Amino acid sequence: MSLKKLFEQRHTLAFRLTLWYATVFTLSSCAAFLFFYLLITAVFQERTDKELTEQTNRFSTLFAVRGIEGVKRAAILEAQAAGEKKIFFRFLHLSGVAFSSSNMSYWQNIPVDRAVVQRMLGGEHPVRVTIEIPERKQKIRVQYDFISSTIILQLGQALEHNSRFIDAFNRIFVGSMTFLILLSALIGWFMARRALSGVATVTRTARDISEGALENRVPVAGRGDEVDQLAVTFNRMLDRIQRLVTGIKEMSDNIAHDLKSPITRIRGLAEVTLTTDRTLGAYEDLTASTIEECDRLLDMINTMLLISKTEAGVGSLARERVDMTSVAREAEALFRVIAEDKNISLFSQIGERCTCQGDVRMLQRLVANLLDNAIKYTPASGHVTLSLSSDSDGLQLTVSDSGIGIRADDKPHIFERFFRCDQSRTEGGTGLGLSLARAVAMAHGGGISVESKEQHGSIFTVTLPLMLPHRSAEAAGP
Repeated sequence: MSLKKLFEQRHTLAFRLTLWYATVFTLSSCAAFLFFYLLITAVFQERTDKELTEQTNRFSTLFAVRGIEGVKRAAILEAQAAGEKKIFFRFLHLSGVAFSSSNMSYWQNIPVDRAVVQRMLGGEHPVRVTIEIPERKQKIRVQYDFISSTIILQLGQALEHNSRFIDAFNRIFVGSMTFLILLSALIGWFMARRALSGVATVTRTARDISEGALENRVPVAGRGDEVDQLAVTFNRMLDRIQRLVTGIKEMSDNIAHDLKSPITRIRGLAEVTLTTDRTLGAYEDLTASTIEECDRLLDMINTMLLISKTEAGVGSLARERVDMTSVAREAEALFRVIAEDKNISLFSQIGERCTCQGDVRMLQRLVANLLDNAIKYTPASGHVTLSLSSDSDGLQLTVSDSGIGIRADDKPHIFERFFRCDQSRTEGGTGLGLSLARAVAMAHGGGISVESKEQHGSIFTVTLPLMLPHRSAEAAGP
């Protein structure tokens, strides 16, 4: 890895996680070493204090048997045996003045602490202090205690073994911490890179998609962790985006196709009128035809916008109690005249007190679109039936006809925008009615399905819940 790339890594999340991991690991290790250091020094000090106390007790016993002269001789011999650089003795009057000692040539810098003597006269004994000699880099543990009611023993012992151990401990500590810091950084970097590998995959996929590869998806490892959940959510988002982009493309193509015919007709009428007949009546006919075509275009555009808003959840539906019985009867009365004009029998089986919660105008358009579609594709002498019922699960609205039916190849596409079966090309319409019906049903938390057999008619069934659910992002999908 070049120095430039290494320098750039400091801005990454993996680097920050590694730094945090190494810092926490280092602080934890330092705390553990410190605890161990304090524990060991406490043990050494306790052992040294115990040895000093045992030595004082021996001198006290010897003083009771042989007197002060016997104690002096024993102290000198003890110092010589242990080493005059390792231990020393002083015998003090209660005033703090030394009247006898071992060889003090090595310990001449160790004074008698008069403050300690005063504390002992106040009833505190034994008293222990640790003295450090900077020029020798050595520490001495000194104990003051009575060996009789009038004599104080100042007993000092060099902490040579303790110092050697602590020096070795410090060297081990520095080496170990250096190794542990490097090891923790390597382990932290490995763990951070491993944990964020899925995020890097998501980033690469997003970069590829931004460059046009919309079909790419993030691989899911199947571990079920947070990265897998992110990948699944990201893929769902991509699926929805791809559906929307595909829908927009198809809608654009269909709009271009459906706009071409009326615009061509308007231009043709205008051209014919201008080149042949320039009477006032001809201009009035041209104006009427233009208005009719514009109304058709506006109706198509408004319906398309309504479908898009409904599917995307833009704007809130009215949450009011809707009497679907009245809605169905009004639609039946409206379309009965149209059915009679085509010599089609319109039947109804509408239950009483069928109510739900929703937007009454949207539900009216749903019923109207289904009836209009059924009548439009049912030949003369046929029949159309409108049924409405309800139970504890919700409402069921059914529109059946004896029309031309739907081919099996066309059935999966009939709810798509601008889709019209080949048989219906001679019929009017934009191919948006069923798309709007499905959008309205889904916006109310329901659904729509179809059963059809070619040349034997179709049955459209709409199910609606009694209460309008809160619209979620998942439900907003096309």
